[in-house]
Amino acid sequence: MAQRDYVSRGRSPQKKKPASKGRKPSGNAQANVPTGQKLPIVRLVGVFALVIGFGAFLWSIKDNVEDDVDTQASRPVAPTEESLPELPEEEWEYIKTLPGYEVEVEVKEQEKSDKRYLMQCASFRTRAQAEEMKAKIAFQGLEALIRHSSGSNGDWFRVILGPFESKRDAEKAKHSLRKVNIATCQIWYWNL
Repeated sequence: MAQRDYVSRGRSPQKKKPASKGRKPSGNAQANVPTGQKLPIVRLVGVFALVIGFGAFLWSIKDNVEDDVDTQASRPVAPTEESLPELPEEEWEYIKTLPGYEVEVEVKEQEKSDKRYLMQCASFRTRAQAEEMKAKIAFQGLEALIRHSSGSNGDWFRVILGPFESKRDAEKAKHSLRKVNIATCQIWYWNL
């Protein structure tokens, strides 16, 4: 198969003029200059003429400005604070009537329970995992304990918090642990 030249395929053929060695350009060198090179000189002269014309126009109108400065200075001045009318004195009724109203609310005394609460957050097979959980809890300002328990299914290390005097205190601690993604805590009665 013959090789094809795909690069120059879409180009139009260019005529090359043979370069003459040792010849000096003739005195008619400007005649050989294409008209495309004369065009930028004409444009530059045209732009220069427009700039000079614009400058002459601005010079001719500089003395034709009207004196509006005096009319602007004679505008009326805004009224001062002394010319404002006096505010009417307002009388509010609720200031007089509110002290006469009193709302009585009956608050039940919270019963103190003799039960105390504990919170178990995890149970691990190894003590190292339990110590790691205890450290996470300590960063939240709570103190945890690790309790070892042995049963029929092996040894377990439980991470517990407490005792709490009320369930509300235990719930408060549980919510603070949820902020650091410890959401496995359970609240039980203290029976240890």
